[in-house]
Amino acid sequence: MARLTKLLVANRGEIALRIIRSARLFGLKTVAVYSAADAESVHVGAADEAIAIGPAEAAKSYLDIAAIIAAAKQSGADAIHPGYGFLSERPEFARAAADAQIVFVGPRPDVMAALGDKVAARRIAVAAGVPVVPGIETAEISAAREFAAQVNYPILIKAAAGGGGRGMRVVSNAAQLEGALQAAAREATAAFGDGRIFIEQYLAHPRHVEIQILGDEHGNVVSLGERDCSIQRRHQKIIEESPAPGLSTAMRAKMIDAALKLARAAHYTNAGTAEFLLEDDNFYFLEVNARLQVEHPVTEMRFGCDLVCEQLRIAAGGKLSEPAAPRGAAIECRINAEDPEHDFRPATGTVLHLSVPGGPGVRFDSHLARGIEVTPWYDGLLGKLICYGANREEARGRLVNALGEFALLGVTNNATYLRDIVASEQFRDAKLSTHFIEQFFPDWKIDSREIDAALVVAVIVAADSHADAATPRSGAGHRSPWEGLNNFELWGSRR
Repeated sequence: MARLTKLLVANRGEIALRIIRSARLFGLKTVAVYSAADAESVHVGAADEAIAIGPAEAAKSYLDIAAIIAAAKQSGADAIHPGYGFLSERPEFARAAADAQIVFVGPRPDVMAALGDKVAARRIAVAAGVPVVPGIETAEISAAREFAAQVNYPILIKAAAGGGGRGMRVVSNAAQLEGALQAAAREATAAFGDGRIFIEQYLAHPRHVEIQILGDEHGNVVSLGERDCSIQRRHQKIIEESPAPGLSTAMRAKMIDAALKLARAAHYTNAGTAEFLLEDDNFYFLEVNARLQVEHPVTEMRFGCDLVCEQLRIAAGGKLSEPAAPRGAAIECRINAEDPEHDFRPATGTVLHLSVPGGPGVRFDSHLARGIEVTPWYDGLLGKLICYGANREEARGRLVNALGEFALLGVTNNATYLRDIVASEQFRDAKLSTHFIEQFFPDWKIDSREIDAALVVAVIVAADSHADAATPRSGAGHRSPWEGLNNFELWGSRR
């Protein structure tokens, strides 16, 4: 097992802070990188050292491979952890690290490249005997028409290099087909620089269930159970849980077996996730995410493990730890900077007040602190609230209470929206599918009582802000408590 001494975290926000904490437990010194917009970010102060890598634009900072490799060399880091998002699934980044003789905490570049291409990953799955959704690997119009005639509309167009719903189109009838193929190819080209698309049969009400896998350089591959990620908005996960409610022991075993077959077929190392769609007692391969997932804490809470430490052990050449038996249930909510009452418009602002929930089984992964500015430059994830219980209902009850305790002023967010979902009878009864939001929460509005309570807190926070001001601005007399709050609006600034 190689000795690692210093880890550079090539990311920002809550995941950078989370990795830094585990790296410290693993005995490593840590290096943060930051853009001009993140100079005061919490992850910067948490690391042993920090290096500026560019302006606010992600393309000139967190996506600049040369700048990050240069920072690693400057700091003497012998390993890089990419987190998730940004460069985490870029084979060229893993290759650049290897060329610089820096350990990349993730799968090898060739494996990442194969699995990052959805068509290539689909072929690996087929060769491994893993079921896939019926489909064709061409966008040629006559082949598409023939396929649609075989499986019946609707059908689904997907980008070969895609993710996050970009380049994806549901086609309901023949008249839409040609235009949808062209639009999907254009969007895929703009988003990924790769216009290749493929077509699959559309599943009406599937569940999205994924299997956490770990592989080491010694040929060992293990699974750490499943997560249900069915509750999504515009193909973006917002609530995840483990175990998947109602999943039979037999189906769980089949899905885990398929995930391990995929991992072995791809010669997978480090942490990854095999994702499947589940419908009518059948499951189908969706994709492999060749990185740590946003929702990894629910697995950690059930298995009593630290997946980042496992990643570091594998990257150093060590063998996998034997997974403990899973216990209880865990549910995670993604708290985002967005306005649920106005079509989930992205939000920005400065954190004026933050109240974090606590108690048994409650975990909050975040980089928020009072005074932190949430800018428009990056993903709007503010934090993840995760609750564990002896069973799903206990975990759900704790999460409802924790979301009720959570308070953030200065940045519009979706915490109340999430609480209403988790508290609903539909979620309680696990009526889960990828269409859960459009089926049960198509036109959510905040309860008027929530507004009344928020107004009281807003006045108190504004008064505190006034009291904390050291001196009036030049030429100013008595300051209004509302001054400087960006023309304060309820739930924060909506710039």
